[in-house]
Order: sequence, then structure tokens, then C-alpha cells
Amino acid sequence: MKVAVILGTRPEIIKMSPVVRELENQCLDYFILHTNQHYSYKMDQVFFEQLRLPEPKHNLNVGSGTHAEETGKMLIGIESILRSEKPDVILVEGDTNTVLAGALAACKLMIKVGHVESGLRSYDREMPEEVNRLLTDHVSDYLFAPTENAKENLLKEGIDENKIFVTGNTIVDAISQNIELVEDDDDLADYFLVTLHRQENVDREDRLRNVIKGLELVAQEFRVPIIYPIHPRTRQRITRFDIHVNGIKLVEPLGYLAFLKLLGNAKLVFTDSGGVQEEACILRVPCVTLRYNTERPETLEVGSNVLAGAEPKSILEKGMLMIDKSRDWKNPFGDGKAAKRIVTIIRRGVV
Repeated sequence: MKVAVILGTRPEIIKMSPVVRELENQCLDYFILHTNQHYSYKMDQVFFEQLRLPEPKHNLNVGSGTHAEETGKMLIGIESILRSEKPDVILVEGDTNTVLAGALAACKLMIKVGHVESGLRSYDREMPEEVNRLLTDHVSDYLFAPTENAKENLLKEGIDENKIFVTGNTIVDAISQNIELVEDDDDLADYFLVTLHRQENVDREDRLRNVIKGLELVAQEFRVPIIYPIHPRTRQRITRFDIHVNGIKLVEPLGYLAFLKLLGNAKLVFTDSGGVQEEACILRVPCVTLRYNTERPETLEVGSNVLAGAEPKSILEKGMLMIDKSRDWKNPFGDGKAAKRIVTIIRRGVV
């Protein structure tokens, strides 16, 4: 069996790193195809180095663009490589343009598709990620659902139950493999952490201003540092919209290990990232999500997370609610053995 692992962004590299290690552990023939959807060193190459992953065999160097531009370039490049390499199955993870392009290219070539982290739904079609994951699920042969909730979403859409496997989430594997880096650090003062990058938040000036205003209210209320490793997309929008940021410490993007340590020691995190919602839940850091919906409802159910939307008053109120939250919730994302299950399943070729 030959496996193609198709990656494009920071979260995909992190969440697929345990799968790559497991492919090596089980001595399978595989290669990494990287679309370079994230095209800077700090958002991309550093993660391969820090996670000690092998260099991608193929790099498309797609970079940024409109959704159509990115997806079209990826389809052309991925198809050419798959024709040459002739893998038996491809693995994609999550909900990016890379995921959709990889799945479409493979299924057109009659190559089996395994979708890691399938079945997530926000039920908000205005999110490009929602469209990507929905379409990918419906062309996939192996649907690796991280939770029972995700499996139920797939069943409701009429997907064959024999294709669905509840494996847990590989983010638990990734964190457990680096757990020593997120232990408490007495040298770190109290602080809150922010991540903000989603299109619906940062591409609309009114919404971005509201979110920044809400975070400034939090800074005024709690009088603790708010650290924001700013995403390049958000920095560009702040400059374009001439938004002045007060009370928030903007720092450069961090590598995975540094970010994981920063998150693990934070008193509270404000985010619009699905992955950070999961990581905060696993690390028992209370989370305020700067969105009106989430495809990670498990975090709401266990009480690790709350939705604040983008209104300044709500952001402050939800911060005040979560700061005193008891951190005794149960991790709903599995036991850290998801990658082993995924590789074992595709190796058996049960579909």
C-alpha cells in the first residue's frame, strides 16, 4: 500500500504529524505532498522542523489567493503528482482549500480518500470551511470522525455507516506527544491569549473593529496582559482599516511548541480557531470563542468553551463568566490513539 499525505496549513501539519509518525511506525510506503497554502516560514516550515517531520516530497508553492485561485492551482498540481506517484489512498485533514482540492483530485482518479476529522458541522454555509468539509466528506471512502457527534452528523446526511470510523481527534495525540512542553511555568505571569484569523471576523471592518473593542474592554476590566500572536491576514486588515489596537500585545506568529506552552499557561483564551477550542479544552484552559457558532459542540457540552460572537459587550461578559470556570471538565476528544486507529484502518482496506 502507498499513502499520500496532503497538507497545506499549520493546523493540518500539527494534526497529521501523529499520522505521519504512525505510518513510519507501521513501515508503510508514504509521501507528503505540501500545497504551501501557508507560505511563510513562521506559518509553515517551522512546524515541520519543530515536529521533526520529514521534508515534503512535493511542494506546490501555491501561496495565497482567492478561493477559486487557490483551489484551482492545487487541483492541477495535485492531480499531476497523483498520476505520477499512483498512491492507493490519500489522507487529508480538516476543512481547508487544500483538503477539498486533494479529495476532488483523488476521487476523479479513482484513488481512495481518507478524511481525518470528518463530520464537523457549523451549519453555517457562509463559512468557506463548512463547504470544504461537507464536500470532502461526501467524496471520501474513509471518514475518520473524531467524536460520536461528528458520526451522527454524517449519518444524518445519508453517508454509509460502514465508511465511518470514530477514532478520536489526532490533536490529542499531538499534544500528548509534546505534553512536557505545556506544564506550568512559574516564570510566566498571569495573561490572556488571543488568536483571531477567520475570514468572517477579519475581512469585515465593522466586525474586526467590534472584536478588537471587546478585547480592549477585557484588558481594561481584568488589567492583565493580553498576548496576541497576530496572524498575517489579520495584521494586513488592521493596517488596511487603520484600526488602532490598545491594551493588546501584538507579537509575531509562534511555532507550535512555543504556542502550545503559551496556551497551556494562559488563564483564558479568546479565539475564533476550531483547533484552539480543542487544544484549550484538552489543556483545561477556559475558552471564549469569538464566533456565533462552532463545529466543536463537545467543548460547549463539557463546559470548557462559550460562544461570545463579535459584540464587545458579549465578549467582556463571556470573559467574566469563564475566568472563574472550574477546570475539571472531561476531555471529549479521545485517548491519544487516533493516529494508530486511522493507519490500521486504511492498512486493512476494509472499505
